Amino acid sequence: MAVSEYNRELWLVGLGERKERGALICSYLAEAGYRARTAHISELDKGRPVGIILDLSIFSKDGWGSLQELKINPLTRDIPVLPLYLSEEGRIGGVFSVAGFFSLPIDTEYLTERLAVLGLTEEVEVYDLQALVISRRGEEKVAMCLKSIGFDVINAYTGKEAIALATTIRPYLAFCSLMLPDISAFELMERFRLYPQTRNIPFFVMLKDQMKDGERKAISRQIETLVRKKELNKDEFLSFFRKRS
Repeated sequence: MAVSEYNRELWLVGLGERKERGALICSYLAEAGYRARTAHISELDKGRPVGIILDLSIFSKDGWGSLQELKINPLTRDIPVLPLYLSEEGRIGGVFSVAGFFSLPIDTEYLTERLAVLGLTEEVEVYDLQALVISRRGEEKVAMCLKSIGFDVINAYTGKEAIALATTIRPYLAFCSLMLPDISAFELMERFRLYPQTRNIPFFVMLKDQMKDGERKAISRQIETLVRKKELNKDEFLSFFRKRS
């Protein structure tokens, strides 16, 4: 396949050898006018897709490792990633549409650049805008970078504290560690979506540069508790994608 053809594809990653688990998603996307297929990130040396759909379920084959590898590498960290939970049979249990991922320790130049590209720095000189940083350690380097851009930084150290602050101050954007003492970033994002004042806040997830196998399994099990007993249907799943003409 030519490189230009790769560049028009959506890739479904994290399935390992069980590629049949991606059949339902690929059929949904094909009906919506997208070219989609199962793939492995090792294929990125041949070209890059327009986006990656990443299975982070307990049935995934190293989905977390793939995510870390993508976001650590300067050549691939700009590729949009949509995390989801696929059942053992390939049904869609949940989709977690984060605004983006950043690898720690943070690359401040890259963070500044990405926020500018996303149009999230255009109003900092006009309005007093707050950025909420949610982490048990505070992530001082992230906070300092956001302050240098012009944001007022508010720190939260648990998910419960983050919800209380966010629903009160209505921050312009949020940065959250993948794991908090009381909740995961994905669960916190889902809770933000429940409140009208926080549901549209751009929500970024900060990844450690190293994750132990036990940590990966633990977060996948936490995600499993979030998925609905009733799977997402085609229209619900496709609502996370732009309509193709």
